[in-house]
Formats: sequence, structure tokens, C-alpha cells
Amino acid sequence: MQALQDLFGLIEFLTWGWALIPLLVIFGVFITALTGFVQFQFFRRMFRVLSGANQTGDPNAISAREALLISVGGRVGGGNIAGVAVAITLGGPGAVFWMWAIALVGMATSLVECSLAQLYKRREPNGDFRGGPARSIIHGLGEEFHWLAVVYAVCLIAAFALGFNAFQGNTVAGAVQDSLGIGRLWTGILLAVVAGFIVFGGIHRIAKAADVIVPIMALGYILMALVVIVLNIGSVPGVLISIFNNAFGFEEVVGGGMGAAIAQGLRRGLFSNEAGLGSAPNVAATADVRHPISQGITQAFSVFIDTIFICSCTAFIILLGDVYVPGAEGIDGIALTQQSLVSHLGGWSQYLLSLMILLFAFSSIIYNYYLGENALTVMTKNALATNALRVIVICIVFLGATAPGATAVFFFSDPLMGVLAVVNLVVIMMLLPTCLRILKDFRRQLNEGVQRPVLNPDDFPDLDLDRTAWTGVDPEKQGESAST
Repeated sequence: MQALQDLFGLIEFLTWGWALIPLLVIFGVFITALTGFVQFQFFRRMFRVLSGANQTGDPNAISAREALLISVGGRVGGGNIAGVAVAITLGGPGAVFWMWAIALVGMATSLVECSLAQLYKRREPNGDFRGGPARSIIHGLGEEFHWLAVVYAVCLIAAFALGFNAFQGNTVAGAVQDSLGIGRLWTGILLAVVAGFIVFGGIHRIAKAADVIVPIMALGYILMALVVIVLNIGSVPGVLISIFNNAFGFEEVVGGGMGAAIAQGLRRGLFSNEAGLGSAPNVAATADVRHPISQGITQAFSVFIDTIFICSCTAFIILLGDVYVPGAEGIDGIALTQQSLVSHLGGWSQYLLSLMILLFAFSSIIYNYYLGENALTVMTKNALATNALRVIVICIVFLGATAPGATAVFFFSDPLMGVLAVVNLVVIMMLLPTCLRILKDFRRQLNEGVQRPVLNPDDFPDLDLDRTAWTGVDPEKQGESAST
């Protein structure tokens, strides 16, 4: 066991501890420049997905909006509450600025990785779509890289479906016990039962659950933050000034100054929105859309919601209160956010925050499960294997909730996520020329007056595409009121 811990400790050092965050930032800036600042060009189009319309008119298909909500539910989690608090504690208010900065850069990275997942998606016999970095490797780079797709799939199952789900179960049970006094056993049973009902329903039931859970949790949390901001409106300019001064070293409030602000902001921002880590593309590929770039734009919006909206809510709740003391040690994480909220709104708000944490964590559980299921199908499509994974995930969630010490067994999760990110970045860079080609096609159609660009596989005969996934519609027959 010690040898295994040392091995994964080395992997974590070689990824997260040394090169990965700088690579994610550099690649993000490079992709932003090479795509012509695509996240800003199509920013207005991102909001059109909220209409919820299916782009191909198939009532049984996963819509772009549903895919967005599943990915938002996965991206938004404990990192938006505890992670932001830790970033401010260790990096000062300036960390918030660098979280914003990495989100804007990460939007371009997410657009590219999710567009590629859409491009190389495959239609299943039941009509659903599957895709993601593993299939982008197989169909984009070729069968000779199949081994790399298997490595990616194994890491994804181990890190997300197993490891992170144990931690999510632990987070929910701990928050419920601390605020409501409900024992971990009862929380674990409830989580296992509800999670089982949803995951055994497949992607469609996951999508329907996300369609209900994610708007409630996101809008509820944003509303709480807006109330805090309104109650402290006179202090908002001072907080903004503090964020910018600390971000650029004009105001040092913690050890490390500007360097600590940059390091914590970038690290926590990337952990939160997962741009470039290769997880969200698995969900992006499920949507039934007319053009891959359309779903890429939608998923870029997911990064914006996660970091610019949700993380900023936590930041203002903390920085507008008097619980946080710059440079002080002791209180951090969820406790800092919780106590800051109580100082603004009163003791009742901690119960509401506990509900938000429960929804955040539960949406992440079903998202993490689907990542594991999608990865499993790269190696086998046996129904028995899929059902076995579902049972294992339910047991893992229950175990994480009822036996918090058990989460220590999943020490390999963070190192394996580092491996996933490295593999994903390699794939992105190797397939970036292909993504630029379909981006050029998307822009060409827009310039010709097409409201909803359609991918025509005949225009890309050299690519290994599933032609049944891109039936398309005559652009001249498209309505003006279409979504993305």
C-alpha cells in the first residue's frame, strides 16, 4: 500500500504539482489566440441554448440545454463553495480575479474539446449518442492509439465514478450531520436509493434529473448571493478594488502576495470548471445538435456559469462579511462560507446552504457516474458490466457517506485526474487543426446568413465520422427563431 501511495504521489507531483496548471493556462491562451478569441465572438449565442429547444426536432433526443445542465451539475460542486474559500484564505482576494481570468481562457479550451467530442460521436442502436476524448482518440487519431483510449477510460472510471463519488457522498453526509444533526447512515441510505433510481434510468433519466436539480441549485445559490450583495451594496466597490489590487500585487494581504493570488486562483479555478481536463466532453457528445461547434459554444457557457457566476457568489459572500480576516489562519473551506453567510442572513441560512451543498454534490454524483458508464463502453458494451458499474457506484456513494475514513482509500483520484488532463491536452493539440476546420465551416455558414449551421459530413470525407449522427437539415429551410 505504501508503494502504491508513493507511486500515485509521484504521478500527482509530475502532473498537478509541476507542469499541468501552467500547461492548461498556456494551452488555453494559445487556443484562444488561434481560434480568434472564439469564446468572445460567440458569447451572445451561448444564451440561446437556454430556450431548451431540440435542434433536430427529435423529442427523444438529449437537447443542447439538457447536456448543458448535466455538465453544469458536474462542474458545480464543493469546489465552488469550499474551494473558493480556500483560494481566498491562501491567496487573498486577488485569487478571485485569477479565477475569473482562467475561466475566460478555459472557455476556449472547453469549446474545442467539446466540439471534438461532438464531431467524433457515435450513434448507439437505441438512438442515443456517445462520445468523448476516448472516441476522439480512436476515430480522430486512429486505431493505433486505441491503447491510449483505454488508458483514458480506466483513469476516468477510477477517478470520477469511484473516487470522486466517494468524496461527494462524504461531503453531503458531513454537511447534513453538522447542520441538521441527521446521522450519516440515513443520509447514505437516501443518497444510495435516489442515485440508484436515477443511474439505472440511463442518460435520459440523468438528463431529466439535471433539468430539475441544476436550475434550483444554481438559481437558489445566486439568489442568496444577490441578497448578500444588496444588503452590503455600499461595500461592493471596496471589495472589487481589493480584488484587483491584491491580484496585481498592489495590496498584499497574505504571504506570497501576487504569486499566491495567481497560484490559488488558477488552481482552484481549473479544479472548479474542469476546462481542459477531459470530463465534460463525455456529456457534450450526448446532445443532438446540427453542428459540433454549437455544442462547443454551449459547453463554454457551462464554464462561464460555473466560475463567473457560482464561484463569484461564494467570493462575495465571504469578502462582504467580517468573518474572513486577511492573513488569519484557522477557519477556511465550507466553514468559512457557512459562517460568512450566517453573519449576513442569520442562522437559518446555514440550513439553506446545506441544501445547496446537497444538491451540488448529488448533481456531481450522477454526472460522475455517467462519465464512468461512458468510459466503460469504450472497453465493453456488455449490459451486465454496465449494471455492475451502477451497483458499485451506488455502494461507493453509500460507503463514502457512512464511513468517512473510507475516502482515504481513493487517494489515487487526484493523480489519475492529472493523467486524464495530460492525455486530453495531447489529444486536443493533435486534433486542433481538425477543430479549426469545422470552426471555419461554422463561421462560413454564419457569414452566408445561415441561422443554424449544419455539419455536412460530405464536406469532410477524410474524417472518420459517423454519418448517421449528422443527418442535417437544409439550411434554407431553417427557422429564424432557432436556438444555438
